[in-house]
Amino acid sequence: MRQGHTIAGVPADLATIARDIGSLLVMESALMGGSALIGIAFGEYGVALAFFLAAVATLTIGGAARRIFTAAPAPQTKHGMIIAAAGWLLTAVFGALPFFLSAHLLSPAAAAAYVPEGASYTASSLRYFANPLHAIFESMSGWTGSGLTMAVHEPSLPRALLWWRSLMQWVGGVGVIVLTVSILSRPGSGSYTLYRSEARKERIHPSIVSTVRTVWKIFLGYTVLAVVALFGALLVSEPLPPAEAAWQALNHAMTGLATGGFSVTDNSIATYDSPLVETVLLPIMTLGAIAFPIHYAVLKNRDLRELFDDLQTRWLFILLGAGIAVLTLQNLQTFAPALSLRDSAFQFVSALSCTGFQSSPIGQWSAGGKLITSGAMVLGGAAGSTVGGIKIIRGYTIVRGIRWQFSRVFLPGSAVVSTHIGDRQLDREGMEREFSEAAIVSLLWVLVLIGGSVILSNLVGPGFSYADALFEVASAQGNVGLSTGITGPSMHPIAEGMLVINMWIGRLEIIPVLVFTRSLIYGVNP
Repeated sequence: MRQGHTIAGVPADLATIARDIGSLLVMESALMGGSALIGIAFGEYGVALAFFLAAVATLTIGGAARRIFTAAPAPQTKHGMIIAAAGWLLTAVFGALPFFLSAHLLSPAAAAAYVPEGASYTASSLRYFANPLHAIFESMSGWTGSGLTMAVHEPSLPRALLWWRSLMQWVGGVGVIVLTVSILSRPGSGSYTLYRSEARKERIHPSIVSTVRTVWKIFLGYTVLAVVALFGALLVSEPLPPAEAAWQALNHAMTGLATGGFSVTDNSIATYDSPLVETVLLPIMTLGAIAFPIHYAVLKNRDLRELFDDLQTRWLFILLGAGIAVLTLQNLQTFAPALSLRDSAFQFVSALSCTGFQSSPIGQWSAGGKLITSGAMVLGGAAGSTVGGIKIIRGYTIVRGIRWQFSRVFLPGSAVVSTHIGDRQLDREGMEREFSEAAIVSLLWVLVLIGGSVILSNLVGPGFSYADALFEVASAQGNVGLSTGITGPSMHPIAEGMLVINMWIGRLEIIPVLVFTRSLIYGVNP
């Protein structure tokens, strides 16, 4: 790219970034428009108007950027990372508009009409979104698949906003950029650059566009199966009308498979207190934690052995089994054996898969139980899936790298050494590169986690310990959504803003955010 080259009077670097972020916003505006139709279908005309206004504002800005800079060059790696970081940030900001506008367009009396009959409260949680920070928090939590919420009582929200929360997590679980790439069908290296910028490297097909379209087909198919399974479980275990059971099944299937964790009930999955519902959700959450190429291989070859042949999936099952056993033993100090096993199994799967569905009062757990669950949230599931966290492959690479470094001490300098990571054989240079990358990202991740937990521990009340603060930051940064009770509309604004940043950083795995921050200070070029 030539220095000084401009598009419509703007440097080409910025034009490329603006054009592709504009494409993301155009995509978001289309999703808002569809959600406006959901509001109309439920007779929520004030909320539908809020979605319509939000869609128009988002389309105007995004469409203008895309049209003005349409001739901008294809993105390079540096552009891709900035587009990912700035794009996800702006997607969350614009995604907050339906919450914010609904809270201001509806009168308190109109909002109170959404409170379920017989509820112990009289005010709708919609009122909290009149605060723009709360609205941005909810949107960032949705798009990043985090699941922490400012909606104290979810059933008191309009159906269109509940749908928007689920849709954000369903799309965000696979990736906003992945959706955009699949629809724009841009040929060449530009699509791959954007695809990698969203912390993805895996391919199913040689073509990135074909890859992301296959991912979406698999995801949509699993969602349909999850809705059917949950619908059946709810009809059996809950006294719900079929239409309400279908509504709750749809939303929980979307957020469960996307490992997002938003719920349409008051106390997440604890509302049901149903072993059947929890059992049905376990494989749904686990599916979301397995890499999409493995799903494709299993479906294509119709062979479940593909699951166990894959390094990450094999270790996912090992960690789930070991974690459930250890957490159950820990919780036996507080709960009866049957309840300890049930809650530990569900919550550990929810934590390691970074889903965030909650069936147990984690705030009442011992510090040991919270720390075990925090560790699961920090690690997360497989790279190439919908999960957050550091990812299993990085944890495995670091452990193997440490063993490899020790083994080299006892070998002569001239020795030719190699090692295996899964089915890949790496020479000395390759292993050093893999180990360094995994170690750097993990170290940065942990440093941000520790810093955030120290800040939060000084901003919460005396009723919360450092273990609670560490758990909450790990949940936000791991894009999980489990909570000890710290997150809510009454939390300190600095703490709330920090958790927004933690969720953003966690979804993009830190490096794009650092590149974006550097570009704000020094510009795009070195």
